[in-house]
Amino acid sequence: MTRLVLLGPPGAGKGTQAALLSERLGVPAISTGDIFRANVAGETELGLTVKRYLDAGEYVPDSVTNAMVRDRLQQPDAAAGFILDGYPRTTEQVRELDGMLAESGAQLDRVLEITADTDELVRRLVARGQAQGRSDDTEDVIRNRQRVYLEQTAPLVQVYSERAVLRSVDGLGEVAEVTERLVQALDAVVDLREIRLDDVRAGDAVAG
Repeated sequence: MTRLVLLGPPGAGKGTQAALLSERLGVPAISTGDIFRANVAGETELGLTVKRYLDAGEYVPDSVTNAMVRDRLQQPDAAAGFILDGYPRTTEQVRELDGMLAESGAQLDRVLEITADTDELVRRLVARGQAQGRSDDTEDVIRNRQRVYLEQTAPLVQVYSERAVLRSVDGLGEVAEVTERLVQALDAVVDLREIRLDDVRAGDAVAG
């Protein structure tokens, strides 16, 4: 059973790593972008609501995003675990996710943060934008996206650090190398929990 949140700034390869970890762990990689597209394409009630906001060029409210995530996590393929990519983004969404999991007596097992040097990420995204002919991917715009991400994510990093489920992993290097770092970080969290469980058992034995 693996319930994982993957954090990472734009350009850090979070989507790629989520897909690779999904294969390794045998649980679905779930991104809010994928959820939006699936619901819009399927013309679900939530999808039609999202489409109205998108067509009007308006921000999709957290209440709608939360409802979509809740619905996705209730699908059969997520029963054995999941990798969330792009959610939660705010401390309010952290509380919402906690509530969703608590309803089934579950909690997050781990949170992995992919880190990378901002200048390198900007260079990478500018090059990608030029190759794809994306005029909106200018250096100023990309740097602003990086700033916004860091501002939004900093509180989440603190929350999950306090819960001892967060591990930060260097996201620069070959894709396979980063994947192995993430897997090792997952193992470290498991080892830590096993150690704590052993301590509890030892304390119970002494008390008994």
